[in-house]
Amino acid sequence: MDILVATDAVPFQGAVLNPFVIVDDAAGFVTFVTEVFGAAETVAARTPTPTGQLIHAQVRLGTVDLMLADRLDGWPSRPGLLQVWVTSARTVLDRAGARGATTITEPTPFYGETTLARLADPWGNLWWLYEPAPGQADPVPSWEGGGPDVVFTTLDSALRALSR
Repeated sequence: MDILVATDAVPFQGAVLNPFVIVDDAAGFVTFVTEVFGAAETVAARTPTPTGQLIHAQVRLGTVDLMLADRLDGWPSRPGLLQVWVTSARTVLDRAGARGATTITEPTPFYGETTLARLADPWGNLWWLYEPAPGQADPVPSWEGGGPDVVFTTLDSALRALSR
């Protein structure tokens, strides 16, 4: 039995799986995502509480809705680990850096003819940026030669810093 709804049955041409994050300053996060990724907010989904905090907002990236809300009193922050395909990881890192994000992994050749980069936004979300790189050879893992692997070590450092 299939459990997941067929893609063509998802309303508004959405995705079967859509991430949801809870952050402080959700409106600022919407601005960050729309400016860095050139994405569009689904304005009709914006739902403020009587105090003006957002209980729900959505930003459409491709066919996926990144849903978000403000952290309310007593709620924990729930940032996400988010993967997005982009045409230029460097451009995204530069745009994000200008808006307070930190580069975690510089653009690095990755497997399957892709370039991988990572950033941490000011809300604590970690973004994996995948850029198609047709014809680019897969890297030789540096751990095979006894050295550290930049793709792993940069992520490991970022996650350990978040746990402090």
